[in-house]
Amino acid sequence: MSAPGAMLSRSPAQAGGAPNPVPQVALAVVCGAYAVGSVMGWGSPRLAQIMGDFGLSVAALVAAVSCGLYARRHATPFRPAWVLFAVSSGMAGLGNGVWGWYEVVRGAAVPNPSLADFCFLLFAPPAIVGLLVLAKRPVTRAGWICLGLDAWLIAGSLLTLSWSLALAHTAHFQGRTVAQSALSLAYPLLDIVLVSMVLALHFRRSSVHRSAINTAIAALALTVLCDALFSSPLLHDHYRSGQILDAGWFAGSMLFAYAPWVGRRSAAETAGESPGPEARRPQPSGSRPIAGSLAALTPYLAAAVCTLGILTNVLDGRRIDRVVLFTGCTVVLALVVRQGIMLLDNITLTQELAQQENHFRSLVQGSSDVIMIAAPTGVLRYVSPAAAGVYGRDAEELVGSELASLIHPEDLGRVVHEVRRFLAASPEAEPTTRIECRFRAGGRRAGGGGTSRPGEADSGGGWLNVESTVNRHHGGLIFNSRDVTERVRLQAQLQHNASHDALTDLPNRALFTERVTKAVTGRRASDHDTAVLYIDLDGFKQVNDTIGHQAGDELLIQAARRLAESVRAGDIAARLGGDEFAALITGDGTRDRAAREFRILEIADRLRVRLSDPYRIDGRDVRVAASIGVAFAEPGVSPAGLLRNADLAMYRAKQAGKGRVELYAPQMQDEVAHRAELVSKLRTALQDGEFALLHQPVVELAGGRITAVAAHARWRSAEGILFTPAEFLRVGDRGRLTDEGGERAAELGRWQLEEAVEQAAARHRAGHQIPVAVRLSARRLLDRALTPKAIEALLARHGLPSGALVLELSESDPRIPLDDLERRLGALRRLGVRIALDGSGYAAMTALRRLPIDVLRLDRGLIDGVVESTRLHKITAGMLRIAADLGMHSVAEGVDLPEQVLALRSMGCTHGMGLAFSAPLEEPRLRRALTRGSYPVPDLTGQGRAVVLSGSRPVRHTAAAGDAEASPVAPK
Repeated sequence: MSAPGAMLSRSPAQAGGAPNPVPQVALAVVCGAYAVGSVMGWGSPRLAQIMGDFGLSVAALVAAVSCGLYARRHATPFRPAWVLFAVSSGMAGLGNGVWGWYEVVRGAAVPNPSLADFCFLLFAPPAIVGLLVLAKRPVTRAGWICLGLDAWLIAGSLLTLSWSLALAHTAHFQGRTVAQSALSLAYPLLDIVLVSMVLALHFRRSSVHRSAINTAIAALALTVLCDALFSSPLLHDHYRSGQILDAGWFAGSMLFAYAPWVGRRSAAETAGESPGPEARRPQPSGSRPIAGSLAALTPYLAAAVCTLGILTNVLDGRRIDRVVLFTGCTVVLALVVRQGIMLLDNITLTQELAQQENHFRSLVQGSSDVIMIAAPTGVLRYVSPAAAGVYGRDAEELVGSELASLIHPEDLGRVVHEVRRFLAASPEAEPTTRIECRFRAGGRRAGGGGTSRPGEADSGGGWLNVESTVNRHHGGLIFNSRDVTERVRLQAQLQHNASHDALTDLPNRALFTERVTKAVTGRRASDHDTAVLYIDLDGFKQVNDTIGHQAGDELLIQAARRLAESVRAGDIAARLGGDEFAALITGDGTRDRAAREFRILEIADRLRVRLSDPYRIDGRDVRVAASIGVAFAEPGVSPAGLLRNADLAMYRAKQAGKGRVELYAPQMQDEVAHRAELVSKLRTALQDGEFALLHQPVVELAGGRITAVAAHARWRSAEGILFTPAEFLRVGDRGRLTDEGGERAAELGRWQLEEAVEQAAARHRAGHQIPVAVRLSARRLLDRALTPKAIEALLARHGLPSGALVLELSESDPRIPLDDLERRLGALRRLGVRIALDGSGYAAMTALRRLPIDVLRLDRGLIDGVVESTRLHKITAGMLRIAADLGMHSVAEGVDLPEQVLALRSMGCTHGMGLAFSAPLEEPRLRRALTRGSYPVPDLTGQGRAVVLSGSRPVRHTAAAGDAEASPVAPK
């Protein structure tokens, strides 16, 4: 957790690019060359005068042009300062030009005073004002007063020292005029003012474009130094143009020319006074304290210099000059006033600082977040009082401890890595970072220890999930931490809910698919004995319908518990939806196919037996069976394909009788493809007119008369094959009608009813006035689209009498409410429509007692074997007696053999239909049969006796049998 302090600061290369060294080198070469020429005397007195006068003039004018050009091109806040510096340099250049005019052009001595002196005197005022523009302006009145006092302290001290050493002699120099004496004093006094401003403003300069300001101050300082040397009596009388002193003035002018262009122009210049990233960049350690100390000591140093000037007079035995005395007194007075102002300012600042400190201390101590300051070594130096409520530990207990000892060992490496990455990043690019980890809680933590695991917590404590915002702080770090344990718990719960079934808490389909994908494509991809078990509960729908959905949910919960307890530790059980479950059985590397199949089938059969045991629900035993499909993760099989294969195997188990275990075989996929192809063809069969309606005659068993016809829908495929409803309606998965199959059945029912009514009406108009029977499900009869009014409108539209329509209930569904069905059938009978009942469905006594039935139809299941089976004979005879007692007609379906005709007639059956008379006929053959009106009834003595051959269909030997023969169409 240690963080080196060097990591908190950036190198200059990181802060910005290095300045171009070419201008600096060129500047040094030019100034050095001038200095060398001055030392060597330029080779001749004439050239020395030219370079000393016009050389300095050109250098000053170059500085004026450079500063003015920069001020014109760049609209910076410091433009007035560079304009003033340009004016100041221009005055210096003009003065040197006038000096050269006298010395070089005219060859005469320069008058004293002259126009050159006037120009030189105008050099200082613009420079002083320019320095004020560059300075950081005080924001208060006291600041302006202190700035003036600091300037006077420096100026007064320098004046005292200069007056004591030289200026007093200059002021009393005999033989000079007043103008000459005033000029002699003006130069040093202006230089003193300029030096005072340079020193006073050096520590108050703006932080923006610091390099340019420093260069300008250096240029002024060098110029003032040369002026001071020129004004001294030792050098003034012996000065000649072209000497080494001119090299200082030349270098000052060249620095002025270079100053505005020094370094790179930062974004802060263009944007205004708002400091850019470079201005905000942290300064190297120790630079600001030293600068602040020098700025604070400047007034006292000035007072010390003033005192030194007075002591100089006293020690030399001279009488204290009035100027020195007056200046010294004003300096001391200015120092006292400044100290008073600073004392009041410090008192005010101390009060404000105390208020702010109390304010921030209240915020920190009253915050619900824990604020911790860690040293670079990782030791906590400060912890806010909120730690007692959040961590269950006192702040004093945590101070001085290692931060690493409080972080969970599993999270420590990640936290250290993030801290090191954060400290290595740029503070401007990444001022803060966020870290989430587990933090050790104390025993006094309210609500327990959070997300602690067994063996992870100390005495009474645990681990809290803590989110911390991390900031840099003097080489260390500040952690603003808050407890997010509840949020983490909620996120974990939401993630669990998203991947687990809400009812059984088993993994859901998404999570199970993800685990199957990992098992198939992971490191165990070579273990081909990994298998998926697809499980469906047989009879679960009846549980919901009979004892309620709440009991069904309880059954699913118990089944899920049994499944989870039955699989092995490394296996996975899941609920895929409804009553469908699945299990992923991981392999053990067995390569023997027979061995792996035996192992998986043994596991599947054990699950089947366990899931098929009775369930105790609401005090009763409920039984369901389990159909299980097994599929292995064969090479090349995708996770989705593996789940599909297991589902197909489970479908085959349900088709084979339910309560079974089936292993996937490749031919199952072929069957699915065949069903899919059939479904695709059926989608357009009705629209393309591929359905046909055949009619099978209903024959009176006593005399063979045709009394009705039964309508049968057939689908004639493009290959010419006729499919029955049992073949083309039940193509959905698992032997149940899918939603698409139900929609097709409803659409086909509407088409069959309308087509049957239309063709029956056409036969009535042709003179064949016999009723037509149309088979409909009870659910279809209760459909809102098939109301009695709709049927009445249908009959009226085609002109068919209502008595010519027989509606036959074809489906046995205990969920159909008998009350609603009774009301609907009663309304239809009042229209004249007759009702027939399928004996295999609504033959129960309750249905026969409550429903208004006209005809009882005996299903083929009651007819097949009625001659051979005594038991079936008695059941069929009983059904016929019930129908006779209730005054109903009876119709036997599937009467294919003469013996069945004789047996049924002897039992009292009134009508029959089947191959013993005729197969379902198309309209032309049907009309020919209706024209004849009857079929011969078989008997045991007459010529019409039927002979049964080895096939299942009787062959007639009578002359009338030829018309009855039809293509071998499977009966309904």
